[in-house]
Amino acid sequence: MNLTTKKIISLFLLISIIIIPLTGCTGAKDSSKVLNVYNVGDYIDESLIDKFEKETGIKVQYSTYDTNEMMYQKVKSGSTKYDLVVPSDYMVSKMRREGMLKKIDFKNIPNIKNIDKKFLNPKYDPKNEYSVPYMWGTLGIAYNDKYVDKKDIGSWDILWNPKYSGKILVFDSVRDTMGAALIKLGYSMNTKNQKEIDEAKNLLIKQKKYALAYVNDEGKDRMVGEDAHIGMFYSGDYPLMKQENPNLKFFVPKEGSNKWVDTMCIPNTAENKKEAEMFINFLLDPQNAKVNTEYIGYSTPNKECLKILDKEIKNDPSGYPDEKLLNKCETFIDLGDFLKVYNRAWIELKSK
Repeated sequence: MNLTTKKIISLFLLISIIIIPLTGCTGAKDSSKVLNVYNVGDYIDESLIDKFEKETGIKVQYSTYDTNEMMYQKVKSGSTKYDLVVPSDYMVSKMRREGMLKKIDFKNIPNIKNIDKKFLNPKYDPKNEYSVPYMWGTLGIAYNDKYVDKKDIGSWDILWNPKYSGKILVFDSVRDTMGAALIKLGYSMNTKNQKEIDEAKNLLIKQKKYALAYVNDEGKDRMVGEDAHIGMFYSGDYPLMKQENPNLKFFVPKEGSNKWVDTMCIPNTAENKKEAEMFINFLLDPQNAKVNTEYIGYSTPNKECLKILDKEIKNDPSGYPDEKLLNKCETFIDLGDFLKVYNRAWIELKSK
């Protein structure tokens, strides 16, 4: 064997030594998979995405939307084949009814055992086949205790109190705001009674003279800046608002309110179903759920996570009201074509 041949053999062996370990490392994780997740903006601690990618080798393509309706239209169009979406309760019902969701294989989600049973088999998914609870919360009222009398606290009535005229924010949301008026009148937030809907509309028309504005996300800044003293807000918005203005307080009205649940679902166009189930299982791990819950600010349906949450969080009635009050709350259901009746009443209200 001449020197040149020896050099070639040695070079070949060296390359083999380098390549073999690298091949062994990549074989442990499936780096070829890409999980397409579609979620509401700022609705996950993104450090968890990094952690999942490192643990599994699966790349997460993460996109965001503003509303359930925006997500529904995008998934319905089929323009992007998302593997995991995060619809609210009523939207799960709609998508399930329209055949837009795949049944979930819970053999791949052993951490489903961590979900509190009271969040399983809900009306929007009676057999618990298409959805996994992600976060929950309530619709309530935030107020500034520098300006609001304590004796006025506790009821939806405060939104109609002339004492606070010009300092009240109302949600620019047909279901939320119509629902608040319906509950104040003693009716269901999901009523299909035309007379009751008309009563709620007329009640809100009277209320408009006391309202500073109908708002969405910009309402948080107006409350923090004390432009407004009272406003309708979701429970999860309150902790962040309170950090910026300690004078702010929050309550769920005694008459009841909307108790909503956001869920994780797999669209029927998903191409990576097993990976989506792996991600769901990952998020249901108590430690991961704790990180996520503390970042987002909403309430967790994960009973094992709840056990390890800071006491200050889990004992806060703004996020975890007592069961007696929660039993008075309702979850929105999909109204189907009847939603047109609400929309018509809303247009009439806004035009006044």
